[in-house]
Amino acid sequence: MSDESKPLTELLAEQSIRLDATATDRDDAIRQAGQALLDAGAIDASYIDAMLERENSVSTFVGEGVAIPHGTLAGKEAVKDDALSVIRFPATVDWDGNEVSVAVGIAAKGNGHIALLSQLATILLDPEKAAALRGATTPETVYELLAATDEDE
Repeated sequence: MSDESKPLTELLAEQSIRLDATATDRDDAIRQAGQALLDAGAIDASYIDAMLERENSVSTFVGEGVAIPHGTLAGKEAVKDDALSVIRFPATVDWDGNEVSVAVGIAAKGNGHIALLSQLATILLDPEKAAALRGATTPETVYELLAATDEDE
């Protein structure tokens, strides 16, 4: 593990975990994922616009009911600290025709998002882990899932 790569659990503030959210649409879901990063002090508000901009060019839906919204390269200067947010939508959100029940917001400086995405992919591409994330009702469950990834490396 490189010096820059922090465990996922350290990038997720408890206040950035919202497990009972509702969103009117994809953009509302992205704004909520961004707002959780903003509330944690990880980004400037302009990063939320960069997240929406990214989504309009490339969908961040990754399958298994999960999307991983993150900003464009141009939005990087709005990132103060690498961070994650986990927003769960029990009633699901229509994400360009896909049903999403978890949005994992990512803020990263430099190329940090690539390492984060690969770490997250190990959870999200495992149907059992993805199902556990979709069903998570406590922050502890989310931390346990992320911690399992940290230990696998």
